[in-house]
Amino acid sequence: MGSDSQCRIPVIELSINSVGFERGTDDWHHLSKSVREACENYGCFEVVYDNIPLQLRAETFSVIKELFSLPLEAKQKNINPKPYHGYYGQNLYESFGLEDSSNYNSLKSFTELMWPSGHDQFCNTVVTMMKKLDELKDMIHMMILDSYGLGEKLNSIVPCKMLLRVMKYSAPPSGEYMKGLQAHTDKLFSTILCDDQVSGLEFETKDGQWNKLSLSPSSFIFFVGDPLMAWSNGRMHPVKHRVMMSGEKDRYSLGAFAVPVEGTIIKAPKELVDEEYPQILKEFDYMDFAKFSYSEEGRAIDSARQVFVFAGISTREQDNGSGRT
Repeated sequence: MGSDSQCRIPVIELSINSVGFERGTDDWHHLSKSVREACENYGCFEVVYDNIPLQLRAETFSVIKELFSLPLEAKQKNINPKPYHGYYGQNLYESFGLEDSSNYNSLKSFTELMWPSGHDQFCNTVVTMMKKLDELKDMIHMMILDSYGLGEKLNSIVPCKMLLRVMKYSAPPSGEYMKGLQAHTDKLFSTILCDDQVSGLEFETKDGQWNKLSLSPSSFIFFVGDPLMAWSNGRMHPVKHRVMMSGEKDRYSLGAFAVPVEGTIIKAPKELVDEEYPQILKEFDYMDFAKFSYSEEGRAIDSARQVFVFAGISTREQDNGSGRT
């Protein structure tokens, strides 16, 4: 069971309306440093972002619940050969993948697949939310670049599109404490996650303790994925997380995943390779890694070890799956 000790992750406020919140200012540099340290030490942080109204968040979860109420035969039309991009349902957990979800035409195609007569509210609400989350993702990625002194080399960050995964975790039988989603590190570059205020999300600390994560109504969680760890040459920590369900309420969440575009080669910039941080992974094609992690062979390996089995230079033991503590 997750610890009740509540190991707190950093909370970072990104207020685009505050005076001085512009790239190059002291506030920006201070926040960039905080973002980098959170990603290195915890692998995640809570972000308070004032550019997404609570009403939009509420409307998004409302239409997501409509999606999950569709008949199974309709849900199963969400087919995509790419790993993590289609419909999945098992035990307490089911989810949809909505590719390139900040693009209106892409979302409209998905909406018409689910509702042949259309559903303008779903399409418009989700696109509005995803455009804002796309902006937030770009801001955080830019802060990571700036924090490593790479801000003038914008092409050194991995080009990504947004994949929306919407998730439902059904309430377990009365009195049970059950796994909603197994422990894993994310295989996408980075993740921005929010939920409907039903608890269940837990993360593993570097000393192996599981702790509950509870978000405020206006907060999101940013997670470091395996490819971002690889890009940072092991500086950043891809944190293991899971969902454990109890109580009587279903849990809904959405994850905005930054997916490297097809053909992207993941490699550490030369500026992030030095004596203290020698190169730990060979450069690799992102889609090849995603397919490996999703394969029978990949799934037989502990999630935090997959990227090292796939692209590791050294066979030495990697602490917590990152090689750095």
